[in-house]
Amino acid sequence: MEDPQGRIKLRDGRYLAYKERGVPKDDAKFTIVLVHGFGSSKDMNFNASQELVNEIGIYFVLYDRAGYGESDPNPKRSLKSEAYDVEELADRLKIGSKFYLIGISMGSYTVWSCLKHIPQRLAGVAMVAPVVNYRWPSIPKSLMPKDYRREVAKWSLWIAKYFPRLLHWLMTQNMFSTTSMLEKNPVYFNDQDIEVLKHTKGFPMLTKEKLRERGVFDTLRSDFLVAFGDWDFDPADIPELFPYGPKKSSSSVQIWQGYEDKVMPFQLQRCLCRQLPWIRYHEVPKGGHLIVHYDGVCDAILKSLLLGEDLPMYRPKNVIVETGTKS
Repeated sequence: MEDPQGRIKLRDGRYLAYKERGVPKDDAKFTIVLVHGFGSSKDMNFNASQELVNEIGIYFVLYDRAGYGESDPNPKRSLKSEAYDVEELADRLKIGSKFYLIGISMGSYTVWSCLKHIPQRLAGVAMVAPVVNYRWPSIPKSLMPKDYRREVAKWSLWIAKYFPRLLHWLMTQNMFSTTSMLEKNPVYFNDQDIEVLKHTKGFPMLTKEKLRERGVFDTLRSDFLVAFGDWDFDPADIPELFPYGPKKSSSSVQIWQGYEDKVMPFQLQRCLCRQLPWIRYHEVPKGGHLIVHYDGVCDAILKSLLLGEDLPMYRPKNVIVETGTKS
């Protein structure tokens, strides 16, 4: 069921809000579902040029994940529910048996879940500045002691799981909850990120005013718990979705990572991609966590994902490949 307000009714009775961008659905050559990240919404900025979108013929569907924006919360949120929300959205909007999927930051865990649970629906996938769960068995312990983010994630997860009221109180205190703390703190963002945040809305759901709303806090908490809690699969065990052989497929699974990302280190992405060599890995040389906002990056993602055109500037440097040499 679809309503005129841009929402669909799911089988469990929840409503999922969405918006459409790009060329009209019936005229499109490519259909892409965009999955927003933590504290964001369907109003996120995917910085692709309109000229390219029109030229290639891309129809975008952006939606509010459960509890975000105008979508109803899901008290039973899980890895599977995130994937099935995407599938049901695609079915209700009749966008076809296969579609492309792009996940931003924490929205990438929805993409991993789709790769696991609804791979037959995917024409190609890109994850941009994706989160990494330190509980994945595929992440070697040798990388973890060097990464302070592991301890931050560990204790944040523990507090969020067992002491939600304490966390809610902490996040609504002046010292913890201002948007400016996130936007100006070099612990989280590099110079390019901070420059981007001068011209964007930043993180509208992470302000003190919004966090005081219990529904907003509960949504963010449940999202965090699923993303960084125990998974029922390890991404490294996902089989190759688009086999590379005599009948070469133009479809692919891609990861786009900033070399200077201070939220998720590039070393973890490289490690995962060595275990899954069929992932096409791209690295933005001076990119932080907000590469989706950088000029030219989204166009490069679209050209690579849809047309197979890769720019040399996004090839990672000094990566150990199968031969044991560097490229």
